[in-house]
Amino acid sequence: MLLDSINSPEDLRKLSVEQLGGLAGEIREGLFNRLTKIGGHFGPNFGFVEATIALHYVFDSPKDKFVFDVAHQTYAHKMLTGRKAGYFDDARFGENSGFTNPDESEHDFFNIGHTSTSVALALGLAKARDVKGKSENIIAVIGDGSLSGGEALEALSAAGSELESNFIVVVNDNEQAIAENHGGIYKNLKALRESGGKCANNLFTAFGLDYVYEENGNDVASLIKVFEKVKDSKRPVVVHIHTQKGKGYKPAEENREAWHWTMPFDRETGERKFGSAKKESYGAITRNYILEKAKKDRDLVVITPAMPMTVGLGPAERKELGSQYLDVGIAEEAAVAAASGVAKNGGKPLLVTSMTFIQRAYDQISQDVCINNMPVTMLMNSASVYGMNDITHLGIFGLAAFSNIPNLVVLCPTSAEEYVNMLDWSLEQREHPVMILIPGNEVAHREAEKSYSATDTFKVEQKGEKIAVLALGDFFQRGEELCRAIKDEFGFSPTLINPRFASGLDKNLLEELKKDHSLVITLESGILNGGFGEKVASFYGTSGMKVKNYGLEKKFIDRYKAEELLSSLGITAGKIVEDIKKITK
Repeated sequence: MLLDSINSPEDLRKLSVEQLGGLAGEIREGLFNRLTKIGGHFGPNFGFVEATIALHYVFDSPKDKFVFDVAHQTYAHKMLTGRKAGYFDDARFGENSGFTNPDESEHDFFNIGHTSTSVALALGLAKARDVKGKSENIIAVIGDGSLSGGEALEALSAAGSELESNFIVVVNDNEQAIAENHGGIYKNLKALRESGGKCANNLFTAFGLDYVYEENGNDVASLIKVFEKVKDSKRPVVVHIHTQKGKGYKPAEENREAWHWTMPFDRETGERKFGSAKKESYGAITRNYILEKAKKDRDLVVITPAMPMTVGLGPAERKELGSQYLDVGIAEEAAVAAASGVAKNGGKPLLVTSMTFIQRAYDQISQDVCINNMPVTMLMNSASVYGMNDITHLGIFGLAAFSNIPNLVVLCPTSAEEYVNMLDWSLEQREHPVMILIPGNEVAHREAEKSYSATDTFKVEQKGEKIAVLALGDFFQRGEELCRAIKDEFGFSPTLINPRFASGLDKNLLEELKKDHSLVITLESGILNGGFGEKVASFYGTSGMKVKNYGLEKKFIDRYKAEELLSSLGITAGKIVEDIKKITK
């Protein structure tokens, strides 16, 4: 196998161009081995194999520096830079993250997992190179889907006007983001493809960048020629290559959205191995609610920044929503501001995405929505420890970040019924902007109130004594388990409270607890710093009430298992009971 002799890009350059097609096939076999067994980003990686080979064949990494946007197309890059064991040796899968990671290799310069960042990061590398008087090539790789992100366009504009030196942007155009592309920019990319890069209107030259087009984006020899042409260039240049997402696997070529990322699967049939599938999911509940609501209420407008599948809105559902659906592309800031505009003009905006991505729009939530107090409903998936677990995709910071913005009501449902009722209430009310954190645990069922107009009022689910447990959102079931453990260990029933609101305190209830409770325990599925529990502890600061907060540490964590992490932090019923013994002795 050719890959056996390649431990660095220097080894790669010893092969002939004629051998590189065979190498591409071997790399895809490594991709199959890993992805069929543990899953991961499929389409981006399969489509960028030849381009990766050509880049490393022409340029001298790590002296020449590659910055990959999102970095979900870097598996081939890892194989060619000494990390192929993570694809061919099942026991070593865990050595490689799904994204670039400087801790793994000198060929990776940034820990990247979010979109639209590569051009700006590479621009900074180029500027530092210039002021230091160096001469290496700086190459940013960005997919067409990522171009809709404002940061990418800002950096392209800056590069075209502020740099007069080597700067190479490889635009990997496979005509697809995760879902279909949205935005006027894609009309220009289509025109460029159809004209072989020669149409009069050219986004990139309009920014002041030089431009080269290569139609054969999955042909190594063609790519080597075009990369050799721009190597050591003295001007910023865009190399626009046309590739096939999912190249080399027919199901992925034919259904690019479904195969962007995959669970483990059977290579022969393409059938995904879901394991023990849940009977219910909050995603399905959300999808069904949206479709029914849209039929009944023409004022509903569903808005997403390129993340419709975060709530199960596939192609069929998007078609059914029709004009009541708006995808702004990878542009959270625009999505939030547009939602504010919809609300101002009498519509009922429902913005859906994942917590890790909405962080990009903090300012718009604060300025465009909350200062104006617009009744926008923001629905956040993966907003807890049970969500995505890569270091670049953590949702555990969102509760603390957003619950402290004035006017914003942050709701944390504990069951399917409470979730749907909160969603329905939020869309109908006109008093507040609302963010709802979709539970990340198993679907639970409990009776729930219809209205949440009395903001910052907690609900006592079980009246007890001595100890009060405030269990927020998808940690409520942990609260129930803890209350049972307390009764078993100490012989009395504690009070169990469902706070519901993460953005404020029920001061009357907290004051009432002082009468017959001596300890308050808070449970939350987010970081403690700036979170819900700290607000409770601050309220009781000058009183005799003892407070113990349980939540996550303010730190970046990577590829964790939720239950193992929570156990290490002492967030289990048994360990909390042991803490109670020490606190109350």
